[in-house]
Amino acid sequence: MRHDPIDQARRLVQERFPGALAVVLAGSTVSGRATASSDLDLAVLVASGGETYRETLHFEGRVVELFVHTRAGLRDLFAVDADTRRAVLQSMYATGLVLVDVDGEAGRARALAEEDLRRGPAALGPDVVETKRYGLTDALDDLRDATDPFERLAVAGFVVTTAADLLCDHHRAWTGSGKWLPRRLLEADPSRGTALLEAHARLGASQDPAPLVEAASEILDLAGGPLRGGYRRVWQGVIESVATGAGR
Repeated sequence: MRHDPIDQARRLVQERFPGALAVVLAGSTVSGRATASSDLDLAVLVASGGETYRETLHFEGRVVELFVHTRAGLRDLFAVDADTRRAVLQSMYATGLVLVDVDGEAGRARALAEEDLRRGPAALGPDVVETKRYGLTDALDDLRDATDPFERLAVAGFVVTTAADLLCDHHRAWTGSGKWLPRRLLEADPSRGTALLEAHARLGASQDPAPLVEAASEILDLAGGPLRGGYRRVWQGVIESVATGAGR
């Protein structure tokens, strides 16, 4: 049992964080998706005066991702994760396996995480939605017209990520990147999310963009529809820097 991931996590905590206030093991190890090469994702709450940082290391032949923070650092990281609409650390605390819980510290952190998750992300601003609508409209035009298979796949990737972001925003749902994108997308909208992901998966073999165009267009309609003529965006930062002479 030397290589049992939960036992490995406990040994790492005993060795490196004997004074931790709370430790939560999250990720594939506790979700049932782990493989022999899966890493360990550990959120570690340390006392005030400690550091807030992220570190990747090897322990007993396994990759470990450490998310170390003080109480103040935890609140700061929760705020950052909420602003990015991904809630990574909140999900770790809400769904992870508690390994250390001194005086209820892990329970309090979990309660804060669950409160954020229930609240959901803030809605994207109107300007952001407009820009995403414009970008997705343009990408769908490119996808319809693409003849080069490599270009078609590249454009299709942009279509999926932008459509997913708009769909999650429509449902005020958390989004994600990498493997978390399809997971969050399917949580937000199983029907439309499945249609989008399946159309993208089939594109490489069929070279037919029509199903992906159809699935993404349905999502685009939820966000206000295609946007071409009439789109205008003023870059205030550039204008202000010129007007004030900044950067000279």
